[in-house]
Amino acid sequence: MSGLQDYVTQRLAGERQILLMTHLIVGYPSLDANRAMLSIMAANDVDLIELQMPFTEPVADGPTFVRANQESLATGLKADDYFDFLAEAGGVCAFPRLFMGYYNTAFRIGHKRFCERLAEAGAVGYILPDLPLEEYGDLAGESETRQLESILLMTPTNTTQRLQQLGDRARGFVYAVARKGVTGQATRFEADLYGFLDRCRAATDLPLALGFGLRTGEDLATLQGRVEIGIVGSALLNAWEEGGEAAYGALVEELAAACN
Repeated sequence: MSGLQDYVTQRLAGERQILLMTHLIVGYPSLDANRAMLSIMAANDVDLIELQMPFTEPVADGPTFVRANQESLATGLKADDYFDFLAEAGGVCAFPRLFMGYYNTAFRIGHKRFCERLAEAGAVGYILPDLPLEEYGDLAGESETRQLESILLMTPTNTTQRLQQLGDRARGFVYAVARKGVTGQATRFEADLYGFLDRCRAATDLPLALGFGLRTGEDLATLQGRVEIGIVGSALLNAWEEGGEAAYGALVEELAAACN
């Protein structure tokens, strides 16, 4: 059992019925705002977080995240700033931190250095949604050397054979993408989604995390017993933009309460 898998199992052995994984884009709307977000998450005992490194072409992201990526980069945020913040975040929150970004970063600085920097910053793994399984090359070995877990994505368009290939290679947990398309759009909890989750479950014994379109505590409550982790990103960013720290805190509190 891997470190992340063990962590998820232990958290669910307590009062948790589902775990909450949050998301923020480093540098948007500012690093100080990110620090406030982390403090709110820590106060509400969030379970995991993915910290996104902004990128010029975030292909898996919807309009809200695309704009946030662009505005973060416009402030002059660099890779060094990202890794510094990733390390700093460990002083605020005790829960596991994951790098989320695009393969260009790992390619540009090299697989070995990419993994070194993540490990030095205290990350437990990474999510690279644009990197096909067949293209990992020595990134897989470098990750294993530094005990970093590569979180793989399963999507509704994957064939049964492809889901099994992903399940065989996955570590930590599997990120199940709730629907076709990009982040930010609402997800409908219907038979098609539950059928997809059943297909994912058949392909892996790892915990399932569901992302893309989760917005409310009610969404998380609905998913109890179907997945181990609910991922909320765009809804949190929208709350900050619409109502600042107070609205953000209220939503995090709602989401956290729904996990028990």
